[in-house]
Amino acid sequence: MADRAPAPDTPELRARWGDFAWTEANAAEVPKIVARYPPGRQRSAVMPLLDLAQRQVGAETNTQGWLPIPVIEFVARELGMPAIRVLEVASFYTMYNLSPVGRFHVQVCGTTPCMLRGSDDILAACTKRGMSKGHISDDGLWSLTEVECMGNCASAPMVQINDDNYEDLTAETFDKILDGLAVGGRPKPGTQAPGRHTVEPLGGPTTLREMVSANHDYRGEW
Repeated sequence: MADRAPAPDTPELRARWGDFAWTEANAAEVPKIVARYPPGRQRSAVMPLLDLAQRQVGAETNTQGWLPIPVIEFVARELGMPAIRVLEVASFYTMYNLSPVGRFHVQVCGTTPCMLRGSDDILAACTKRGMSKGHISDDGLWSLTEVECMGNCASAPMVQINDDNYEDLTAETFDKILDGLAVGGRPKPGTQAPGRHTVEPLGGPTTLREMVSANHDYRGEW
C-alpha cells in the first residue's frame, strides 16, 4: 500500500526548505491551535501543526502538499519536541505526505469492499492517464496511492482526492471527475450514484420506513 519512507534529506532539499517559516496568516493560527490543549500538553498540537505545515507547502508548490524533513524539524522546534518524535507521527498517519505529490493526490481504496465493487477498474483508469503508484504524472497533475479502508464501505468503490471523497464510482464517473479537476473545476464530492444523497439504500429504505418523515415509535409493534 502507501510508501511511508521520507524523501531523502539532500542539500537541495535543505536549500529549498531549510528556511521554512509560517506565513503571517498561519503564524496567527498557531497560538490558537496550541491553546486548544491543556497546560503541559502543548505537544498534542503536533498533528494539526503538521497539517498546517503541509498545507502551506502545498500552497507554495501548487500541490496537495508534503512534509520535507526541514519542515518536520521546524514543527518540532515550534513544540519543543525531538524531531524524531514528530517524524514518528508524520510517518504513521497517511494524511501526511512524506515525499512530493502532484496537484491532485488520488488515493484509491483497494480494501475488500471497494475491490469487490470495482476498485480495479478505478486503478486501471488512473493508469490510462499516466498515473503510477508512488509517482507524480509527467504533467504534474496527479499522484496515485493505493490505500487501506477509508470508511466508505457502504458506498464503495471510493477515492479520496486531496480533501474530498468521491463514492459509488464507476470508471466512467471517475473519468468525469478527473476531467473536471484537470480544467480547474470542483466536481461534486460524495456519492456519484444517481438518486442517492449519502449512503441511504437506492430506491429508498426497506425497513423502518415510517422514520423517514417522523420519529415513529415502534415499541408497541414489537
